[in-house]
Amino acid sequence: MTDFFSIHAQGFVRVAACTPLATAGDPAANVEATLALAREGDAQAVDLMLFPELGISSYALDDLHLQDALLDAVEAGIARIVEESRSLKPVLLVGAPLRRNGRLYNTALAIARGRILGVVPKAYLPNYREYYEKRWFAPGAGLRGLEIEVAGQTVPFGTDLLFAASDLADFVFHAEICEDYWSPTPPSTMGALAGALILCNLSASNIVIGKARERALLCASQSFRAVAAYIYSAAGPGESTTDLAWDGQAMIHELGEPIAESRRFSTEPGMIVADIDVQRLRLERMRNGTFNDSAAVAGHPETAFRRVRFEHRPTMEDVGLHRALRRFPFVPDTPEQLDQDCYEAFNIQVEGIAKRIAATGTKHLVIGVSGGLDSTHALIVAAKACDRLGMARSAILGFTMPGFATGEETKGNAWALMRALGVTGAEIDIRPAARQMLADMGHPFASGEPVYDVTFENVQAGLRTDYLFRLANQRQGFVVGTGDLSELALGWCTYGVGDQMSHYAVNAAVPKTLIQYLIRWCVQTGQFDAETDRVLTAILGTEISPELVPADADGAIQSTQSKIGPYELHDFFLHYVVRYGLPPSKIAFLAWHAWKDVAAGRWPAGMPEEARNAYDLATIRRWLGEFLFRFFQTSQFKRSAIPNAPKVSAGGSLSPRGDWRAPSDGTARPWLAELAGVPDGEDVAR
Repeated sequence: MTDFFSIHAQGFVRVAACTPLATAGDPAANVEATLALAREGDAQAVDLMLFPELGISSYALDDLHLQDALLDAVEAGIARIVEESRSLKPVLLVGAPLRRNGRLYNTALAIARGRILGVVPKAYLPNYREYYEKRWFAPGAGLRGLEIEVAGQTVPFGTDLLFAASDLADFVFHAEICEDYWSPTPPSTMGALAGALILCNLSASNIVIGKARERALLCASQSFRAVAAYIYSAAGPGESTTDLAWDGQAMIHELGEPIAESRRFSTEPGMIVADIDVQRLRLERMRNGTFNDSAAVAGHPETAFRRVRFEHRPTMEDVGLHRALRRFPFVPDTPEQLDQDCYEAFNIQVEGIAKRIAATGTKHLVIGVSGGLDSTHALIVAAKACDRLGMARSAILGFTMPGFATGEETKGNAWALMRALGVTGAEIDIRPAARQMLADMGHPFASGEPVYDVTFENVQAGLRTDYLFRLANQRQGFVVGTGDLSELALGWCTYGVGDQMSHYAVNAAVPKTLIQYLIRWCVQTGQFDAETDRVLTAILGTEISPELVPADADGAIQSTQSKIGPYELHDFFLHYVVRYGLPPSKIAFLAWHAWKDVAAGRWPAGMPEEARNAYDLATIRRWLGEFLFRFFQTSQFKRSAIPNAPKVSAGGSLSPRGDWRAPSDGTARPWLAELAGVPDGEDVAR
């Protein structure tokens, strides 16, 4: 049980990017500053700590780098760090000038538990504008398979080093220094292709206007391109400002996303800490065939690298999670990104229908309009597609088809929306046909018994779709599907002649949580007129319900989420199952950290306070089990036969012609068995 709450057992490595207070040309003072942060990192259970370039000597020393007195003091300082590291948990990556074979190198030293694991020289030395590094240092490019003596130890030396923990899966890192990642071919690219999942950059990097943006761009792009985490630390307070200034920028990126960033221009030493999901990175590389192809083209760099192994002795205790988690992974949590993503998602859907209209030469679009979220969104997408093509919106044929449990509110909203948009609306009461079918089948409901089973529900759902298809035949049109990605994942749709089927399923790659924000975006950005916006806002406030079973004695209507669970949790599970293939126990771990209290995690921009929920571990475990059973065992046959739909999110789609291929007769047993190891309640005091 303890292992469930351990970040290390869940595939994370805790890293820190440090900006100690430098003292120009005073190695002893710099060592003290380094060790002070190292002890702080040890107390926070950090696994890997990155320090700036030439941090032991300081960077802006010019010709002082060539003085033996300084270099002797540097090596004495390294010996002190090595000795102190015996009682520290983190691996320390420190920068220092080191002598070897009559040359001086700008190097990174990896130090762990009293051992220097190896020394990596800077490959590319800048010698332009304000930089004169070739005046003092020899380049490390091409140096491989060598050794160096440092602090009484003979250790590997060269640009061909990877460092890997023998007792913590996927903790493999590579080091490069400042200019290396400004080059067209950063050494970390080969390091990643050789197997490093964490790429580290010890940097000095003086600050000029705009340079912070450039560094962030390089960190983000390298972490994304190399399918890795990228840790960066630049020199900060205390460096000489004779001709340059320093801002102490530190950043941690993972797969292109910023995980943590320091406060720049601080006068105090700093350390940012984040938990890197190395398991996710490894799984992403397994999915990305281009990554392996690149390694093959490069001659499989792993054969050219020396892998230095070390015993890390990771803690298996609960040390919390240093990582912000988005509760709604399909919905950005900043207003700017949310606006951009909604713009793209909406227009992808509009383009999808517009192309299908043009390709088929159809006269009409046929949509069943219920007054719920999904049909509402499909209808406004269709309306915008007509606008784009110069077609009259009256070419959209909207049908409301009340059944045995259709509410006046949703039916009223459906009619109000059709009128506001100017589409052609009509109503077909399916109850007479449903009664006849139930009677023909000998169903108890036909005899007056209140039996509301799945047959009762699916007779209504099937008749609606049957009508729509025949109407499309009659009116020279095609049926626009309304079902969304979340429903497909759970199999919450009627197969065949039911809401699982259409001629074009415009919402099939859009999760339920995102649809709500897309409709809000349409209102906020004025995509339609004021009356349409009023109706859309009213629809956003209605209960999610299939409206197939009459209200109970207390007047409570059928609730989808009370039956299958909260869509906000299911969309969270869906993202991590389909996009990253994480094991259920880890998904539960992430969900618990994201949802355990209202203050934790990150909410999408604009979510009202009253809509914010919290879930305990028992609730998460329950609904994750429901999701896994439905997704892996009972609903794939529906996804294997879904109609065309445009892919919308990088999180994936469930089209058998796209992101997701799986057997229709599979089983959920391996996933449910793995989930069984998750505590089923709040057994551990938090």
